[in-house]
Amino acid sequence: MSERETEPADPTLESLRQRLTEFAAARGWEPFHTPKNLAAALTVEAGELLEVFQWLTPEQAGSVMSEPDSAHRVRDEVADVLAYLLQFCTAVGVDPLTALAAKIERNELRFPASGGGSGPGPGSGG
Repeated sequence: MSERETEPADPTLESLRQRLTEFAAARGWEPFHTPKNLAAALTVEAGELLEVFQWLTPEQAGSVMSEPDSAHRVRDEVADVLAYLLQFCTAVGVDPLTALAAKIERNELRFPASGGGSGPGPGSGG
């Protein structure tokens, strides 16, 4: 029975991180998985996700997931971005869920809710 057959139906972030680590190790890719290389690869994959939406109107971008070909591309690029992010986090010793929770907490303090719902705001900020 393969690893894939034994993985739970709903994989955890940790099980996926482990699979990525094992996948790279089985191919001897660890020497190339430096923080700099993984950050660069993450940027490239994020650019490929953006490419799906390049030149689309807001209306067209909003319906990308209703078109099978573009939806498939979006899912694949999201998977690539997440894979490189998890590999980067492994390389530098960052727990992505802990980092995100801490960032949300800081943003809640930096950007208190006004109750006005005046738009998307500054995003996750720096």
